[in-house]
Amino acid sequence: MKAQVLSTLGPVEDGRLTLVDRPVPVPAAGEILVRVAACGVCHTELDEIEGRLAPRLPIVPGHQIVGRVERLGSGATRFQTGDRVGIAWINWACGTCDACRAGAENLCPAARWTGKDVDGGYAEYAVVPEAFAYPIPARFADAEAAPLLCAGVIGYRALRLSNLSDGQTLALYGFGASAHIVIQVVRSRYPRTRIVVFTRSEEHRELARRLGAHWTGSAADAPPGPVHRAIDFTPIGSTIRDALSRLAPGGRLVVNAIRKRDPVPELDYAAHLWHEKEVKSTANITRQDAEEFLPLAADIPIVPEVRTFRLEDANDALVLLKQGRIQGAPVLTMT
Repeated sequence: MKAQVLSTLGPVEDGRLTLVDRPVPVPAAGEILVRVAACGVCHTELDEIEGRLAPRLPIVPGHQIVGRVERLGSGATRFQTGDRVGIAWINWACGTCDACRAGAENLCPAARWTGKDVDGGYAEYAVVPEAFAYPIPARFADAEAAPLLCAGVIGYRALRLSNLSDGQTLALYGFGASAHIVIQVVRSRYPRTRIVVFTRSEEHRELARRLGAHWTGSAADAPPGPVHRAIDFTPIGSTIRDALSRLAPGGRLVVNAIRKRDPVPELDYAAHLWHEKEVKSTANITRQDAEEFLPLAADIPIVPEVRTFRLEDANDALVLLKQGRIQGAPVLTMT
């Protein structure tokens, strides 16, 4: 099979992924072999390639995988061959630690992550424990479904963690793959909420307005009225300070980023944290997040904005993603 492999770390502009031929993996007991149709390209891959998040090397990246079950490992009974399934960031959790028993398998210290600890979806085939695969609603094409498995699911988790109430104002910082899905959930489930979007890209502002943002601007601009909840989707450390300065008393900021490219600047207590403001981070996803979100996305329905690339062009997609030159979500397709 063809696979894009990361062997050394460094700037994505150097074309760090190498297209190679590998044997098709064999599913172990309880696993399924998936023939990959599409795999989303995520900021997490930028963090891995450039060394902000340490992957196992060599590794096949990619954790927004849509495909069809090709083969069942021994004892695997949840799916049948030919079923369309998705594979997300969480690949396995122990199920016995304190975090797992509390329903927080995303915090399991022994957890494995797709495309970081085990080979992912920048390839024609992938394997996964059947308990960590998800049925894909028929409403979505393969490329449309791929960003739902990370950008969509982690955005859904961040929105839940924000404790947004209908009628409050929600600020979205950055407007890429995750935010453009979150705004559609908010418009459907919180119809009285005002949405303000901060992004440097005029193209992203236009997309935000088209999807229902009430106001758009840059981080230096002042939105109309108080902000009660905010979600930070950016890789920039200073966004946390900017968002806190805009929050109303009692507001909450959710940081939806695994790593920041640069440090969070010093905060002034009175200007940024006083009046019971809160900062909440997201850390990965649980299976329950995916199982809740995928049917919800079909019911709304979410319409992901995608730009497709060939598997051979994965390095190009990563560079464009880093430069902020992609509207919506980049997706690799295998056909």
